[in-house]
Amino acid sequence: MRTAIRWLGEWSRRRSLRNTMVAMLTLTGIGGAVAVATFLALVISPGFDRLEQQAIMGYRQRAQTLLADITQRVEEIARDHAGIVPDVFPNHPIQGVAYRGAADGRWKARWRDPGHPDAAAAMASALADALNRRDLSQLLEGRDSNSFYLPLRGRIAAIGIATVTGVVGRPRDYLAVARILTPAHLSRAMHKTARLTGPASGTDRTMSKETRRMEIAVPVPGLGGRAVGMARFRISREVTLLGRRVLLLATAGSILLLVFTLLMLRRALGWLVLAPLGRVERHMQRVQASGVLSPYHDREGRDDEFGSLGRSFNAMLSQLKDLREQNEIQSFALGRSESAVAVLHNVRNALSPLGAILSHGGDRSPAYDRALIDRALAELAGEDVPSERRVKLVAFVAGALDAEAKAREAVRARLDIGRDAMRQTLEIIGAQQARAHERPPRERCDVTDIIARNATIARYSQAASIHFAFPARPFPVLANRVILSQVVGNLFANAIEAIAETGRDHGAITVTIQSEGGRVTVRIMDDGQGFDPALATKLFRSGFSTRTEKSGGLGLHWCANSTAAMGGSLELHSHGQGLGAVAILVLEAAEDTEADADRAV
Repeated sequence: MRTAIRWLGEWSRRRSLRNTMVAMLTLTGIGGAVAVATFLALVISPGFDRLEQQAIMGYRQRAQTLLADITQRVEEIARDHAGIVPDVFPNHPIQGVAYRGAADGRWKARWRDPGHPDAAAAMASALADALNRRDLSQLLEGRDSNSFYLPLRGRIAAIGIATVTGVVGRPRDYLAVARILTPAHLSRAMHKTARLTGPASGTDRTMSKETRRMEIAVPVPGLGGRAVGMARFRISREVTLLGRRVLLLATAGSILLLVFTLLMLRRALGWLVLAPLGRVERHMQRVQASGVLSPYHDREGRDDEFGSLGRSFNAMLSQLKDLREQNEIQSFALGRSESAVAVLHNVRNALSPLGAILSHGGDRSPAYDRALIDRALAELAGEDVPSERRVKLVAFVAGALDAEAKAREAVRARLDIGRDAMRQTLEIIGAQQARAHERPPRERCDVTDIIARNATIARYSQAASIHFAFPARPFPVLANRVILSQVVGNLFANAIEAIAETGRDHGAITVTIQSEGGRVTVRIMDDGQGFDPALATKLFRSGFSTRTEKSGGLGLHWCANSTAAMGGSLELHSHGQGLGAVAILVLEAAEDTEADADRAV
């Protein structure tokens, strides 16, 4: 849920308010439709499911009652004819009769099946064998009469047994009658399609459901309550189908009502919110394009929040007009003082490497002691020096002279760097007068060369060891070479100070340059102290500084103004304290004259 809300917030920031409102209403409608459908399904479906279960239980009870009635009727026939043993076929719907006499103790059966004498004999034999395989006590279960279902040759028969009334004290005879249970009989009694199957196994289900119909199974009880078969009935699912229709109608009606409400809400938002916002936005665009702070006039004269917004906007324009006049009066004097302080700040940055260069050379001791060299030369002047000693002395003097030459070269290199710093300082001072009253002239210059020169000077500005990395190929831009060099030098100085704040004696400054769409983007990244991202918009204010031990805060302010005067922009970003920072300098790309010449050829 939080991810969806975050994605919606990011998406709304990249879209117009109208599209955002439409998207939110659409998502609300979809979510509402899903919620309504889910709620109705949770409320309606369980109720109809319970009704269906009650209907299934009713069918089961009816079927069990029907099966019990059949066996009870057969048992009644057996009791009624216990004294009339010869024949019970003419008056009752039974197919088989069995008699067990006290003399031999065996069941003898007859079966009625007109037209099929062989089948009748087989069924009679099966009935007699089934009864003879079971004890009399098991068949009667301790009573004078009993009834149950018994499988006979793949069919199920309802059996009724009764004791034949006789003389007290003499062994008794027993009568059993049988009636075949048929699906047709069950279908007529239940008014449902029925079929009989064998007893249920471990994988058989007592109920199977389809879309419109289902089949329920009721066990046919045998001796001891064990099922000898299953009576299965197919019934239609009227309750479930009715529940689905009610659910669909309720869901459709709720969704249509929700869609209608959302459409009306969308029109109301467009009329009451988006249209006034559009008028205010168009007026702001006219003010931005013309620069004239003309007041906003509401033709409808509304007294709601948008009317208050228009009045507040007009009051803000009036204040801006007054501030613009005051700013124009103060801009000249403020610009002169700020420019002077900024020049002094840049001169300080340009001269700061000189002290480090001079101290770096003055602190170093000579590689060889001069007294030792003089002694070696005096000894070589003598004629009695052995040849081996003379060779060693010559090697010592040659090494000393070579070390002295290398020391002089190192001093010359540092002096060249110091000379570049002095020349840059003189350029800053010399260009200040020309820059004081006019826009700085732009020329074609290589930003890579300016970065390389300032990186060489910046290496000597602090005691920390700084590793610089920047591209080697040139990137021509349109800028003032002196001002751009000052801006880059200031950015390098700030990066080195940020690295020193970490307490480390080493750091890295990486510069990347990319040219795209007529603009050159320079990114100066350091692994220094960094800053709070919330301060990014305050860093370029005049007088603001993140370092409490230093005063001023004009460096970045001057850099931003100078970059804007050259038609570019300057930004600073950081992920937080201790995570470094990146300065993004954007300049206008200069046309590559060599490439243009090649294309012309």
